[in-house]
Amino acid sequence: MTGATNGSAPTGHRARPVRLGPRAIAALVLISAIGVGAFGWPLLADEEFGLAHSQDAPWLFGALLPLLVGVVVAMIADSGLDAKAVAMLGVLAAVGAALRPLGAGTAGLEPMFFLMVLSGRVLGPGFGFVLGAVTMFASALLTGGVGPWMPFQMLSMGWFTMGAGLLPGPDRLRGRAELLMLSAYGCVAAFAYGTVMNLYGWTIVTGLGSGISFVAGDPLSENLVRFLAYCTATSLGWDLGRAVLTVALTLAVGPTLLRALRRATRRAAFEAQVTFEAPKG
Repeated sequence: MTGATNGSAPTGHRARPVRLGPRAIAALVLISAIGVGAFGWPLLADEEFGLAHSQDAPWLFGALLPLLVGVVVAMIADSGLDAKAVAMLGVLAAVGAALRPLGAGTAGLEPMFFLMVLSGRVLGPGFGFVLGAVTMFASALLTGGVGPWMPFQMLSMGWFTMGAGLLPGPDRLRGRAELLMLSAYGCVAAFAYGTVMNLYGWTIVTGLGSGISFVAGDPLSENLVRFLAYCTATSLGWDLGRAVLTVALTLAVGPTLLRALRRATRRAAFEAQVTFEAPKG
């Protein structure tokens, strides 16, 4: 007799983040290493390399897309993700892309960041990295913001969302303590996102002044001092607006959205295993 398939979702009281297996971890480490190299190589380059980042964006984008697919495939292989997970990824990315233009970049007010924090928290670091990168890609297409900066934005947003999935206590910490932790992370990570993106822009802008301009070939310590001065002079207020809005929305909407995301994750039962039982009788 042939076996019968029982695909019912397991019952449980808590929605667990999507588990990261060894292949997914390896893919994330590889893509992050490439990203760190892409952002940081101008600091170690000689002056004869010319304009930093002038030619590397297409190469980075070409490496980023297959690696993102690799992360998704690895998560499917390790955790058994199915079409429901891909559908949730698409929905959240579409919502995030739609939220981004609402602030129109005014004073750094970008409401998509709070959604990335909460989604990364519920769905885990691997899913979060892919969600952050795909959301930034979709928003660039939506707003016409496609340019050499786009792969760098995708990496930065992927790291931003992944970090929320790496916060402690996903199965135990709930309520006010969790909201305060997510708000603190959103604040710090909003500044970190701006700082990382500054590292891209700073190396291609010339004529800023001797105290804050990037100088190819100069000692790393001297360029880092100039970089800190550049961040303070050009983007501190912008990053502050992003951080304040992220904290405010996390505290205001966080409880409701966390419950909705966890309910959807439980119903989707991403890690439900298909079992086979012999027919009775």
